[in-house]
Amino acid sequence: MTKRKATDDANALSTLSTYTTIVADTGDISAIKAHSPTDATTNPSLIYKAALLPAYGKTVEEAVEKGKTLEGALDWLSCLIGKEISELVPGYVSTEVDARLSFDTDATVAKARTLISIYEQLGVPKSRILIKIAATWEGIQACRVLEAEGVTCNLTLIFSLVQAAACADAGATLISPFVGRIMDWHKKASGVEGFEAKDDPGVKSVTRIYNYFKARGITTICMGASFRNAGEILELCGCDRLTISPKLLTELEAMPSEGVVPHLSPTGCTKGPDVDTSEAGFRWAMNEDAMATEKLAEGIRGFARDLEKLEEVIKGKM
Repeated sequence: MTKRKATDDANALSTLSTYTTIVADTGDISAIKAHSPTDATTNPSLIYKAALLPAYGKTVEEAVEKGKTLEGALDWLSCLIGKEISELVPGYVSTEVDARLSFDTDATVAKARTLISIYEQLGVPKSRILIKIAATWEGIQACRVLEAEGVTCNLTLIFSLVQAAACADAGATLISPFVGRIMDWHKKASGVEGFEAKDDPGVKSVTRIYNYFKARGITTICMGASFRNAGEILELCGCDRLTISPKLLTELEAMPSEGVVPHLSPTGCTKGPDVDTSEAGFRWAMNEDAMATEKLAEGIRGFARDLEKLEEVIKGKM
């Protein structure tokens, strides 16, 4: 999973990929084939959209047959799509735990083990899979258990430094701090139409997390996510990884490479004060951060609603 070398026919995306590992934020196989990313991430919303595509009709039917129950079919569908993606990317495939388990550590651990078991039955080693978990306190503790078992995790819906620091303390392999959703909240709160990329609150949040990790030698991978425009992406050039939608990948491929330079670097990061990652410290910091609290809850609700829509699709096949 190395960064790519620049080529003579460079564009913004190819140049970006010399500094940052590119990840496709989609469950659409055709989109992944078109962009050849290193990794791919999925979530309930993306799996739901993929399940509606005619190309996935037989995959849904296979999931129903193998899963037997509605819950089993959901698990098998996520893993069957993940298996297909794993054949197209050389790196990680992220598969998300049911968002409705976000406040239940034991249930999250059990679901992750089930997903890994299904992947093993499909011939996909657990070293290729990132189990994606919402970064609630309970989700972070599930990550601690899973990482100790050798199950690599991607902690998602991260909107604050305390979430990121707690994930690193739990040994998370990778975190997904969101950019666009932070910007959305600040646009509404400030009554503005938008921000310049360098002043974007979401960009600043990821930069702060990245610098916090690098200043301390933390090996947890920082992967910016949830982008609204190409400017946000290019302003985070140099971040460990960036997961990008097919629409924005295509947009970046059409942009010139001039001006694409790293803005994030592991050298010269100022350490600053440590974050209190105890349960009390975590909960208080989240209590004091209205944006992070609101966006975390909103994200979990959104994924839960799309899971319910996906269940209706599967019920129609049972």
